[in-house]
Formats: sequence, structure tokens, C-alpha cells
Amino acid sequence: MTKDLRVNADRMLASFNQLTLFGATAEGGVHRPTFHEAHLAARRWFREEVERSGLEFRTDGAGNHSAFLPVVASPSGAKQSPPRNAEIASELSPLATTLLLGSHLDSVPNGGRFDGALGIIAALEVLRTVKESGSKLKVNLEAIDFTDEEGTLVGLLGSAALTGHLTPAMLQTPRGGRENLVEGMQRAGLSDESMLNAARPRESLAGYLELHIEQGKRLERAGINIGIVSAIVGIWSYRLSFIGRADHAGTTTMDDRLDASLAASAFTLGARELVVKDFPGCVVNVGKMDFAPGAFNIVPERVDLSLEFRSPDEEEFKRLDVALLELAGHEALRFGLALRVEFLGKHSPSLMSATVQRAYAEACEDVGLTHVSLTSGAGHDGQSFADVCPVGMIFVPSVAGASHSPREFTKWDDCVNGANVLLQAALKLSAE
Repeated sequence: MTKDLRVNADRMLASFNQLTLFGATAEGGVHRPTFHEAHLAARRWFREEVERSGLEFRTDGAGNHSAFLPVVASPSGAKQSPPRNAEIASELSPLATTLLLGSHLDSVPNGGRFDGALGIIAALEVLRTVKESGSKLKVNLEAIDFTDEEGTLVGLLGSAALTGHLTPAMLQTPRGGRENLVEGMQRAGLSDESMLNAARPRESLAGYLELHIEQGKRLERAGINIGIVSAIVGIWSYRLSFIGRADHAGTTTMDDRLDASLAASAFTLGARELVVKDFPGCVVNVGKMDFAPGAFNIVPERVDLSLEFRSPDEEEFKRLDVALLELAGHEALRFGLALRVEFLGKHSPSLMSATVQRAYAEACEDVGLTHVSLTSGAGHDGQSFADVCPVGMIFVPSVAGASHSPREFTKWDDCVNGANVLLQAALKLSAE
């Protein structure tokens, strides 16, 4: 019976351990930014692993890499059996042909071993397990590694391309810089044209499922096995430039300075206070500051800072946007500076499919695991699919909540638990 089907935990661990060698760092993490050599090498390994497993390998114009398990056609004239889980299956598009399971192999600079990678290895193991079991499905299964989820170049690049959300403007003004994007695409054998032509027909997508580490402490603190994601937060990003005047740092009095660093620093502190006080369900981050001219003995003429904020609620998201930009303008005026605001991108909050959440909950019960509903404070490729097909994510506990760091760790039993829930949910959504 499919309810008793489980992944091969030892095989999955062997694959995971092999993957961690690509871009491995001395601190125990990985460094696999999109299209860097370690990332490309990991993708070559993934292709070899797919082909060794007897699965079909596919790639597209956005550089997304996939393992593909096609539906085995029924004999001509054979009567089709009704879905085993009719309530869930009936809510999927009747025209859909492929259920995607995936994540990403790229990492943030000097990141951890589990972020993205666990989802890819688990998705691949689900396909291996289903193939070996001979289970008959009504849709194709595809384990997909999306390009540039982490935003080294664009952010959610591969999933946006696949779902038709990628635009020429996004490629011309990427957050990582146009020159870096072009160089990376050239190394990977891709182009603007191939990226923009990678979209699939919406009717070909049955849904998208993803397993991920939580990247927080909620599950670990509560002693819960699985987090079923109800929504992915929206993410809004800007580059703010506070512009003053360069002067001699020794001969210019404090009152005579137009010091760009003052407004940038005041804004950073003020943004935190604003969110803590008025937007408790949101977060804000200033992740980078660049000072110009950038010398000990010159008053900073300009400071460019990278601003990002997140919210699970669209209306709150909009109010926070207005409040933060008003704060930036106030601090610039207070210190006699000019302010330049460059919009870098926005992903609206994404609700997860009730159908898929129910499938995950039933899968947890089948496997004997505890579960809880929660929101995702991190962005994920599922955002790209929210208006295209049913989407759902599950989280497994992160030890001490560490992520985007070599300290990132999830117990292997928890990884296997997540893979088995992913397997069972996929079967519920795709079985004949």
C-alpha cells in the first residue's frame, strides 16, 4: 500500500553528503552562489545522479535542472481507476500533467548545507522511491532545481522564468548587477532570450511541493515534527542613497558637515524601532552599507544601503513601505542631505493552497508525525507559483534556528521525516 511507502534514508543521506562536498567551506558550510564554479559543479553532479537513478534528466532556458518521472501510459482501452484520494485530487486542474517537487542548489555566500539542498535531495529521493515501487500516478513527477533562488543575481530567477513572471526589466536591472548576471549566464550557456522563453503553459502544472528547513526556532521550541506553511511573506527591497558632501575630516567642524553616514545610521536604528513598535508581524533589514569616498579622513559624501522588509499581509506590507520611505526622507532632511530611492523588486505575500496543506496534514498523520500551521518568514520559489497552480511547503526543525550560516543544521531523522511527508503528500495528489 502507498501509505506504507517510505524513502530510502541511507541512500538519501549518501546523496546529501556527496552534495555537501561542492563548495564546502572550512567552517562546515557551503559557498555555492549562482553560476559560480561550485554551483555549476553541483549541477553536473545532480545530472549524473539523476541519470544513475534511471530517471530522465531535463533542463530549460532558465537553467533549471530536473529529474523527470513520466506517467506510465495505461494499455489502450483500459479502464482508469478513480483517484485514491478523490477529495484532494479533484481540486487539481484536470488539464495538469506534472507535479513539481523542488528547491535549489545555490547558496548564499558562506551559507549552510541544508538550505535548498535538502529539498532537492528529498525530491529526488521521492522520485526514486516512486519509480522503484511501481506506483501508478495520474500525473508526471518532476524534481526540479531552480536557478538563483537566493538572489545572488535576480532572486527566484528560475521559478519566475518557468511560471512566466520573468520580465526583460528584471534582467536589465537585477539586484546583483547586470554585468554579473551576463557573466553568469555566459558561464552557464544561457541568455536573456532563453530565460524569457522558459515559461511553461500553466495548464501543464499540477502543483508545486517543497520541503525546506524552517530557518527559525518555532518547531524546535515546540517539539513539533513538521510545519505546514500557510503563507510565504512578501519581500520588498530598495537601494537608498543618502547624499551629502565630502570634506576634510579634520578641518571641517561637526556643525558644518553634510555627513551621509549620520542619516544612514539614524535610518537603520529608526527602521528597527518603527517595526518593533508599529509592525510587530513584520521584519526589516539593512544588510549592506557602502560609504563613498570611503576613507578615514574624508567625511562620507554618500552612503548606499540595501533595505529589505517582509510581511505576511499585503495591506500591512503597503503601510510599512510608506512608513519606511517617509522615515528615510525625514532623516535625510534632518541632516541636510539628498535622498535617492531605487526600487529593486517586490514579491507579494503568497497564500499556500488549502488543498495541499490538507494533503500534508493527512500525510503527517499517515506517517505518525506531529504538525502545526505556520507562516514562512523567508522567501521561496513557491511564491512564483502561487497564482499558477496549487502550492504547498513543509518545514522541518532547524537546530537553534540557525540558517544562512555554516552553523545551519537539521537532525537527519527530521530530514527523513520531511521526505516521507513529501512522498506521501505527492502520492495523495498524484495517485490514480
